[in-house]
Amino acid sequence: MYQVIIVIHVLLGLGVIGLVLMQQGKGADAGAAFGTGSSGSVFGAQGAASFLSRSTAVLATLFFTTSLGLAVMNSQQSVAKDLIVNPSKTEQDVPSITDAKPAASEIPVPEAAAVEKTK
Repeated sequence: MYQVIIVIHVLLGLGVIGLVLMQQGKGADAGAAFGTGSSGSVFGAQGAASFLSRSTAVLATLFFTTSLGLAVMNSQQSVAKDLIVNPSKTEQDVPSITDAKPAASEIPVPEAAAVEKTK
């Protein structure tokens, strides 16, 4: 269910982006008055603006609704993990500094022959 809502959320976001990019800005009307723009579009002179604005508002509302739904689902799904209160490793798992030092019997001692050659 979570993945389905994420897919719908992404598609709604792309739809909002597409509709916003298709809308004309406020300065586009001045260009249409001098003949450079086309005010008679598929939706009519004013129909495109109202249709695109309403579609953008509907998609934006659905986008915010899916955002809220995903936030609620995510907050109920995960359990808060605090590493300070519940550390993942115990003190027994972590080696101490004294464990890292070799014992006296493990330290190599040079042989007498090797010491005499250096003299």
